[in-house]
Amino acid sequence: MTVTDAELAGQPAAYWTGVAYESLIAFTRARQAEHGYTQPQFWLLRHLSPSDLSPDGQGRTVDELRHEMRSYLRAEDDLAAEAEVLVDRGWLRLDGDDGRLWITEAGEAARVELKGYAPEIRRQIHEGIDDADYVVALKVLQRLIGNTQG
Repeated sequence: MTVTDAELAGQPAAYWTGVAYESLIAFTRARQAEHGYTQPQFWLLRHLSPSDLSPDGQGRTVDELRHEMRSYLRAEDDLAAEAEVLVDRGWLRLDGDDGRLWITEAGEAARVELKGYAPEIRRQIHEGIDDADYVVALKVLQRLIGNTQG
């Protein structure tokens, strides 16, 4: 069944943005799993790396990390469990005195390696979409957001 442009124009944006979000997250997480890690594990490494998102290179508690990631964590993301996996791998170190997590040298090397998978994941997601069309889509989404934030 072919949908016309006029019919598409009448479709609810909230429905399609939700479908897109779920599809993109599922795709990204499946590709990451193929490489042996989860998206929350990568986020933990990024937030603890002074070469990435850690502003001061200091350790963080799970609660502090959860707070920092609150805008993109999903309900099913269990940072404590994910951190435990990374401690077991030797990618994070847990300071028993105050429960702070610190990235290790092995964890930093893993972060760099995992970051290297991102361009291929992005390439697969963007296949058949030129940059100009992508920019237009993002501008439309930004306008929708602006129109609805009063």
